[in-house]
Amino acid sequence: MLDFSRQLIDEPALLALLELAASASLPDRIEQMLSGAIVNNTEQRPALHTALRDRSGTPLTVGNVDVRRLVKDERARCRAFVRTVSGGERLGATGKRFTDVINIGIGGSDLGPVMAVEALKSFASRSPRVHFVSNIDGVQFADLATQLDPASTLVIVCSKTFTTIETLTNAQLARDWIVARLGESAVPRHFAAVSVNHAAMNEFGIAPDARFTMWDWVGGRYSMWSAIGLAIELSVGSEQFELLLDGAYAMDCHFRSAPVRRNLPVVLGLLGVWNRQFLDCASSAVLPYDQRLHRFPAYLQQLAMESNGKRVRRDGAQVGWPTEPVIWGEPGSNSQHSFFQLLHQGTARVALDFLLPARSSVGLQSSQDLASANCLAQAEAFAFGYTLDEAQRELLAKGMSEARAAELARHKVHPGNRPASILAFERLDPATLGKLVALYEHKIFAESVIWDINPFDQWGVELGKRLAEAITPAVRIGGSPAISPGMQALIGRLRRWGAGSAG
Repeated sequence: MLDFSRQLIDEPALLALLELAASASLPDRIEQMLSGAIVNNTEQRPALHTALRDRSGTPLTVGNVDVRRLVKDERARCRAFVRTVSGGERLGATGKRFTDVINIGIGGSDLGPVMAVEALKSFASRSPRVHFVSNIDGVQFADLATQLDPASTLVIVCSKTFTTIETLTNAQLARDWIVARLGESAVPRHFAAVSVNHAAMNEFGIAPDARFTMWDWVGGRYSMWSAIGLAIELSVGSEQFELLLDGAYAMDCHFRSAPVRRNLPVVLGLLGVWNRQFLDCASSAVLPYDQRLHRFPAYLQQLAMESNGKRVRRDGAQVGWPTEPVIWGEPGSNSQHSFFQLLHQGTARVALDFLLPARSSVGLQSSQDLASANCLAQAEAFAFGYTLDEAQRELLAKGMSEARAAELARHKVHPGNRPASILAFERLDPATLGKLVALYEHKIFAESVIWDINPFDQWGVELGKRLAEAITPAVRIGGSPAISPGMQALIGRLRRWGAGSAG
């Protein structure tokens, strides 16, 4: 249930937003995306992450290929792989069962799976335990290598092209670790991969029956429903993973068929447009009141900001309005004791999404009731604030002098009128998580249609990657004429420090 009664919006404004959605042909654009039309116009591709969880059984033909058949076949391979790992049929090189899985990826190959595994810990089986490595600095892998036994560890390398530098660097660390303890012949037994680059997988040593595919009509940040979700499926089992897909499909059906006024993703998207474009909220805080969702704000950061962080329209013309706000957030109870001060009394304009389950994820209902009470109290405080008169009356009632009360009351004023929504649900389970993620996917698409931008490309991540390729040799072996003098000086200092000299 979406409660947006604390948003700064009235009936005429909502009707105007609904008219804006109609003028942008939002219902038609929704149907185009779900039916396989080319909605990613810069790369001339459809965006069919919804096909990954489709339950209709109706063929969906794209380029003379039935996409749903491809997905069904790959799902069967994933289920079979999970069954053999969890059931002990697939063993390591020494005959040990796999007790641990390391998922190596970055961006969409990490954030979605990490978020889902953390969110669904209450549904996880005891074995295998699932871990994640993404950062290129090697710290995550080094920490795991001291804790895990390579003989009982399976590594999944997630890289569509098998060329992503962060993922390949960490994959090589894992390969060296396995080989040092178990020998070169152990590699095919201890690695799986999600990629389309078979030549690179051959060179690395990935066994043919441990290779899973992705398709160019699925963007990385929308890929947790695909074989990229193997880590999720290994954690919670195939039955629970299917429920995750069921939940997402239910939201897809709602997005496709519900009238715009009663359509959760559409209304949430229109509120996002209203807060960003008309109320000038430069950021949006996502505040889950369930610790299991502690990685959900980080997941939404990529989903929203990589999708709608654009400055040109679909035709390449400059946009004439603000687009995606900065997304940030933490679990609510901790947030109350850190940055809520700024949200209540600071000068920044921030929109708020509270995520509130009614039931405890861990069977501690009395604790969840306290979390719910805190969430609802904060939402009221953000909406209605605390006036100067109320503050003065409180201080006078405590026996404070009128002069001191008048002075101190100004510091206790809460302006209120902070735009906030409460997204409430019964319980965080696989189906609910599927609905929640799909809800935000579709909310972001609805915003993109209103803003007339392409949410399915991500050219903004490319420039830094290209520059890193040029700078890496200089950092490792010394300066380069192609690098600016200022950069060469900084690299020189880093190299001296890296060699242990602080001179």
